[in-house]
Amino acid sequence: MLCRLSVRWLRPRPTLQVRVLDPSLARAPAGGAKSSALPLWAVASVSAVGPSGAGGWYEALATSAPVQSAEDVLLFAHTASGLPWWGSILLTTVALRGAVTLPLAAYQHYILAKVENLQPEIKNIARHLNQEVAVRAHQLGWSKRVARLTYLKTMRRLVAELYVRDNCHPFKATVLVWIQLPMWIFMSIALRNFSTGAAHSEGFSVQEQLTTGGVLWFHDLTALDSTWILPVSVGVINLLIVEIFALQKLGKSRFQTYITHFVRAVSVLMIPIAATVPSSIALYWLCSSFMGLSQNLLLRSPRFRQLCRIPLTKLDSDTPYRDLLAAFHSKIISRKSRTF
Repeated sequence: MLCRLSVRWLRPRPTLQVRVLDPSLARAPAGGAKSSALPLWAVASVSAVGPSGAGGWYEALATSAPVQSAEDVLLFAHTASGLPWWGSILLTTVALRGAVTLPLAAYQHYILAKVENLQPEIKNIARHLNQEVAVRAHQLGWSKRVARLTYLKTMRRLVAELYVRDNCHPFKATVLVWIQLPMWIFMSIALRNFSTGAAHSEGFSVQEQLTTGGVLWFHDLTALDSTWILPVSVGVINLLIVEIFALQKLGKSRFQTYITHFVRAVSVLMIPIAATVPSSIALYWLCSSFMGLSQNLLLRSPRFRQLCRIPLTKLDSDTPYRDLLAAFHSKIISRKSRTF
């Protein structure tokens, strides 16, 4: 029977505050338990600072209802499937990605495709409106500034009417981010709670199970990946997702180029970050990134897009994967030619 986790010991005491003065004391195993190889920040309880200290906000997040729900989901997957913890983490990630983020990603592509198909009509409206405003400005003696403001205000109203007409406001395409990012954070914190012993169920310790719940080179899911294979894999897959997205966007604006460079930098930064967290979290990040890459490639399939009723656009291709390989090859060749 699945037992709900109890995290009451994390709650701050109103009259008692504990501060770790000696780092070696924080690593001392309690009751003869196996010592963790995690860094001090990952082992020390955030509740040691108190509700008004630096760890107050994280403590509130780590004991929040969404994080507890994520813990329950992980425990349910582990209990129901009977898999070791590495398999339970993989199963949970695949299930959440398939049931939650894949439909939202398909909806995002649906909205973006409808917006893309509106561009010719928007350009036509802009051309006629520019002519009408120019004539009106000449008749009424408007200044260039007044004419420009009138054009922009009217254009925004007309474009908004088109979005309402086709029910495809671009903001709807951001729903994936607002769901996927919090879910990723809650799952990561739940695994952190498990790996550091910050969450226990009645009768057994999840942390003890995680110490032998790994596979291959990471048998201990509470320890860091000293080989750096998991962290580097996370960074490489994230970079691959960014490059695929960058190749898909032709004629990017300067702002889009800056955003692409920023996401590249974040992907590289994820490597050292993933090297400082328990292997359970790094494994979850790797599985999540791999599922993101798979979904990105799947949503390029003409058959799958047709199944999801995503409208055709002029940018769609009958051979998307062949075009992607050709684009990668062309990009590599162009870099080599610039180098030599």
